[in-house]
Amino acid sequence: MRSETIFALSSGLPPSGIAVVRISGPQAGAALTALAGTLLEPRRASLRRFRGVDGATLDDGLALWFPGPATATGEDLAELHLHGGRAVVAAVLASLGGIPGCRMAEAGEFTRRAFENGRIDLTEAEGLAGLLAAETELQRRSALALAEGGMGRLVASWEVTILRESARLEALLDFSDEGDVTDDLPDTAPLQGLADEMAALLASPPAERLRDGVKVVLGGPPNAGKSSLFNFLIDRDAAIVTDIAGTTRDRIEAPVSLDGVPLLFVDTAGLHEDAADAVEAIGMARSSEALDAADIVLWLGDVSAAPLGAILVASKADIFPQGEGLPVSVRTGEGLAELRTAIIARAKTLLPQPGALALNARHRAIVAEVVDLVSEAASSNDALIRAEQLRVARTVLDRLTGRSGVESMLDALFGAFCIGK
Repeated sequence: MRSETIFALSSGLPPSGIAVVRISGPQAGAALTALAGTLLEPRRASLRRFRGVDGATLDDGLALWFPGPATATGEDLAELHLHGGRAVVAAVLASLGGIPGCRMAEAGEFTRRAFENGRIDLTEAEGLAGLLAAETELQRRSALALAEGGMGRLVASWEVTILRESARLEALLDFSDEGDVTDDLPDTAPLQGLADEMAALLASPPAERLRDGVKVVLGGPPNAGKSSLFNFLIDRDAAIVTDIAGTTRDRIEAPVSLDGVPLLFVDTAGLHEDAADAVEAIGMARSSEALDAADIVLWLGDVSAAPLGAILVASKADIFPQGEGLPVSVRTGEGLAELRTAIIARAKTLLPQPGALALNARHRAIVAEVVDLVSEAASSNDALIRAEQLRVARTVLDRLTGRSGVESMLDALFGAFCIGK
């Protein structure tokens, strides 16, 4: 437990109806007594008059006392529920700052203390960060699955299998001369099943698509109607639209949520054989890069040149009614609802299922490493090599939940939290 006591405004910035000030650390009880007069009955809200160190009244509000370690941070914890005016909050924070051993919390410090005191694991902290950043229902549900310990429980089940198989191997290595211990290598089916389970999770849609949006790239030749369609899909005039071919010279990106599905639409420069100048050539190169990196391509052009799996759009259907693909006209509205529905349906297949665990890049790197170790162990006929691979796999798994080797990553993660969280 740390020696310093921290405090911060844990609710939204004032002015607001109510402001919540949180205090955590060994001096939390003393700080609460200094402002509220007496230490309170644990876990019960009490109406109190808060006074400064000079005895002046600061506010009337609710006070709560949570003795550690069974608290959110694993330390003694107090909360002051105040009127949410700027002057009230400033006066209370100033009074707390005058109490010896108390200081203002840094960004994410409450959550970091919860992690360091074993109240949450690293994946739960990542889930909490995701909840704070969630803008869509899908993002919220995915983050909640992490924050509620879904990944930790899964890792615990993996560890049970690895530990069980490790114990069998250790018994073979250390006690093979005993009559009740067989000298046959244990069956590898449990290890192979574990590797298959992890590989299936690795193959599921990544968390980054929920955070950044499914990338939908509009491609095709110049003057195909890409920018007009792009503006319609994002519901604002972000791209310049003219009758002059080649108006769009660079990629234009716009994040949008359609029916709760996070999407990143990308308008691109038109593709054709000969660039008129160096700037157009650079624009077309960037268009090709965007198409290669796309999750979904809307192709407005010759069907024979369409990327594999693209949604074919017969744009300007009011002028060219015989085009190949879904007939669409931004001018008349033809086909726009159908196209929007098709985009959303395709995007949903590329996103994690609602409430399912979604691995981020850090998770995937660790799980992939464990899959390799477990697979190598399962394929080895040497008990000593197999036991060593499983020992290393257990160590690597500890990085997933934050039990080892993550100090630099912790600084980056908790530094991204707001003050008071």
